[in-house]
Amino acid sequence: MRGGQLLLLLGLASCQCGPQDRDVVESDVTESAHPDPAVPGVDADEALVARLTEALEAKGEDYEPRTEHLEADGSPTYTNRLILEGSPYLLQHAHNPVNWFAWGDEAFERAKALDRPVFLSVGYSTCHWCHVMERESFEDEEIARFINEHFVPIKVDREERPDVDSLYMTAVQLLTRRGGWPMTVVMTPEGEPFFGGTYFPARDGDRGAHRGFLSILRQLSTAYAENRDEVLEDAARVSQRMQEVSRPRPPADVPGEALIAQTSRQLMRGFDPRHGGWGRAPKFPQPSRLGLLLRFARRSGDADAREQVTKTLHAMADGGLRDHVGGGFHRYSTDAHWLVPHFEKMLYDNAQLVVAYLEGWQLTGEARFREVALETLRYLLREMQAPAGGFYSATDADSPTPSGEREEGWFFTWTPDELAAVLPAEDAEWLGEVHGVTPRGNFEGRSILFLPNGPTDDPARLEAAHQKLYAARADRPPPLRDDKVVTSWNGLTISAFARGALATGDDSLAAVGIRAADHALRVAVDADGRLVRRVLGGDARQRAFLEDYAFLIRGLLDLHEATGETRWLTEARRLQAEQDRLFGDEAGGYWRSPSDGEALLLRDKPGDDGAIPSGNAIAADNLLRLAALGEDAELQQRAERLFAAFGADLTERALGATRMLQSLDRLHDTAREVVIVHEGDRSKAEPLLAVLRRTFLPNRVLLVVSESEATALAASVPLLEGKRVMGEGATAYVCERGRCERPTNDPAVFAEQLAQVRPL
Repeated sequence: MRGGQLLLLLGLASCQCGPQDRDVVESDVTESAHPDPAVPGVDADEALVARLTEALEAKGEDYEPRTEHLEADGSPTYTNRLILEGSPYLLQHAHNPVNWFAWGDEAFERAKALDRPVFLSVGYSTCHWCHVMERESFEDEEIARFINEHFVPIKVDREERPDVDSLYMTAVQLLTRRGGWPMTVVMTPEGEPFFGGTYFPARDGDRGAHRGFLSILRQLSTAYAENRDEVLEDAARVSQRMQEVSRPRPPADVPGEALIAQTSRQLMRGFDPRHGGWGRAPKFPQPSRLGLLLRFARRSGDADAREQVTKTLHAMADGGLRDHVGGGFHRYSTDAHWLVPHFEKMLYDNAQLVVAYLEGWQLTGEARFREVALETLRYLLREMQAPAGGFYSATDADSPTPSGEREEGWFFTWTPDELAAVLPAEDAEWLGEVHGVTPRGNFEGRSILFLPNGPTDDPARLEAAHQKLYAARADRPPPLRDDKVVTSWNGLTISAFARGALATGDDSLAAVGIRAADHALRVAVDADGRLVRRVLGGDARQRAFLEDYAFLIRGLLDLHEATGETRWLTEARRLQAEQDRLFGDEAGGYWRSPSDGEALLLRDKPGDDGAIPSGNAIAADNLLRLAALGEDAELQQRAERLFAAFGADLTERALGATRMLQSLDRLHDTAREVVIVHEGDRSKAEPLLAVLRRTFLPNRVLLVVSESEATALAASVPLLEGKRVMGEGATAYVCERGRCERPTNDPAVFAEQLAQVRPL
């Protein structure tokens, strides 16, 4: 792509163009051929309006339209096609005056018929800046009219369509060298992008912007009408470049374990020694990086790596990133010292951080990390679990104030007077000191709770105060919750509860994971029995992507280790075979979309981490675990082909794929195969399990079975062959590729066997 030429063609660098005459950008096809809702700039179709009105009425009396355009009776002035959708994010925009379409053939066919560019807006329901752009631009009738008259607008929920999001985020990053949400893309009717960005202020001068969104839209419309050939040429060039950067590279050698140490040390050079974490503001929790350094510290004995992880885990637990009253973590910190977060809470962040804190406890022995993990699990159980057993997606950053306005973080912040209204005077003063609550505040005149002096020496008093604050906070209007149940994120959450159960011995945590797994396998499927991406109110839709399979398989494997129930291993193996069939690439690794999925501009094979790990990183780990459990050479080879497929990318930019490096660490470390056999009473294995719980042994597979189960399962799980109780109670076998240490029922000997580390 010619540097800067696209922006010049669009008039964003120098052109002072005004609005384009509507007749120029349309073909001879008339508006009447395309039914529209009653929104500005189009002729409403009575049949479609009636259909949308019926859908609105079906929402019931409790439905609250999210819009500033209301009639005297409280009904929405505008209702567009998004009222027909199930996505909470799309429904948030169902009463904008914009003539929104959901992603699909209808929108692109209309764009072709009317010879208009497509305006694509991608976001998610708890995105603060998505809400800002909605209020400023998509609720603005003048802007909506211009969009409706000159573009075909499409709204996409990135959480339901990660394939569409990933595709056009690639374009935005190529065009602007940055990305984020809301994501804004303008493309040809064939889906080829020629403009991209993120949030735009509505008008010239807003928020210091030289050109606002409306001016940009006018210039884009003019460019498409008057410089069509050049725009199409640039769109084709952008699409070609997207193909190039997304095209898998030829397989290389499987990277050696030296890459793990090299990347870990590179990561450590960016550490913030004052505040913890890596880089400057904004700071994200980055559990994949934490996991890599935990593994590096374990195998290398590097004290600095251990200290960086420890400091970061403490800093996040002390800061405003953590909800000290209700538990759980917010999305990320806007500052360098973890104080001021964006207040949305994401299921996937909290599930991953549970595992990071549990592993931090196992490596360092710091009991606080274990407690933070358990507190986070309690938050998920209390506030995020659906009645059917799955887990909701997220809660919003914004919340209503007493005046009715929506403000970011109001629900979570406090003033000294509010503390005094809930607690006895002495406790209110004490808690204000503990949590840094001041009359001036640290956020919009209010105070985000944090621990400026670290953990208090009176945790019981703190817990009692938090319970009272939690009860008082429950009377505030809460942030909106996104109630869709996403399969991949539930897979991460199943892992969190299963690992919590195994680490603590709390069977009630395993029971939570079991309910969520049952929901995924029973409800998150379509009529053909295929996994779906999400479930909302019993409505299961959108066939699953790679991450849905990989993360759920991982959750089932973790549940199998925590419970010893064979059915979870059976289901994991079944889903792995289905994943291999639908997503596998003969050259190695897995595509994001299934072989029978929608054909987009490109089909990508994800390897880099984002807010969640790549599907291929988790798939590699799953393959190695399944291979070890079944002594399956084919699965082992499939894992090695995956690493080879990403070999060149890993070697060149491993910092973007730290979760895959964790899987690579499993490959080179050689998984420990731990079998604990008991006489039929699992409690007899508890002395041995107590050792395992506190040991950081990430590269292992675990089987806890009775002698009779070992005999029955030996054919499908060769590791169990010949394993029996030696003496009384329970016996532990620690093996590597079938070669076992001396069987023992002595916890001290077992601990010594587990403590052996293959140096990095």
